Amino acid sequence: MRTKETNRTWFRRGLKNGIPIGLGYLAVSFALGIAAKQAGLTAFQATLASMLCNASAGEFAGFTVIASNAPYMQMAVITLIINARYLLMSAALSQKIPEDLPFYHRLGMGYFVTDEIFGAAVSVEGQLNPFYQYGLAASSLSQWALGTCLGVLVGNVLPERLVTALSVLLYGMFIAIIIPPARKSRAVFGLVAASFAASYACSVLPVISSLSEGNRIILLTVALSLAAAVLFPIADEEA
Repeated sequence: MRTKETNRTWFRRGLKNGIPIGLGYLAVSFALGIAAKQAGLTAFQATLASMLCNASAGEFAGFTVIASNAPYMQMAVITLIINARYLLMSAALSQKIPEDLPFYHRLGMGYFVTDEIFGAAVSVEGQLNPFYQYGLAASSLSQWALGTCLGVLVGNVLPERLVTALSVLLYGMFIAIIIPPARKSRAVFGLVAASFAASYACSVLPVISSLSEGNRIILLTVALSLAAAVLFPIADEEA
């Protein structure tokens, strides 16, 4: 049985580890705020959208659809396709949580899944305490919403080159997340290298390159995850 002190410790650890993620989100969401303003949203509406939708690509697509006055059904379909990869990430995280974890914790963890939070959570050794992910979300997603708000209010004042440069920080942050486990495991290193090569190949190969980026990510994730499960299975930990 987990004690409050144990949960508090996990939460604080998540808060600390989520700080660099939050800094990256703060920078990137500036551009998101600018897109929201161009779509006609107020600072309150854009901030609320970032609090309810924890997905950069999904929000960008949503604001683009709003700007084009497209129907709600088109927005729903586009958002579902772009964010479908989070279903796979949630399935992967489900393998790291205790079997007796209450359903509301499972829902909470699923809601707070993003690419970077997933990368930080899945790298935790052993079983994952949900309060660790809550801590990651508290310190990072709050910055995501704040950056969106600031982007609406003052984003257009910033030079375009600076906004573009800020958006690159998120990719560097994600690389920093995957490098440590890749250095510890040759299997992880090989899979990371294979994912880079496969991603590039899919962007230039006929037919596959014509698919949307979200669909290519889904296909690559399924294929590489299946290969990893078959070639490098992880034995269940003893109770």
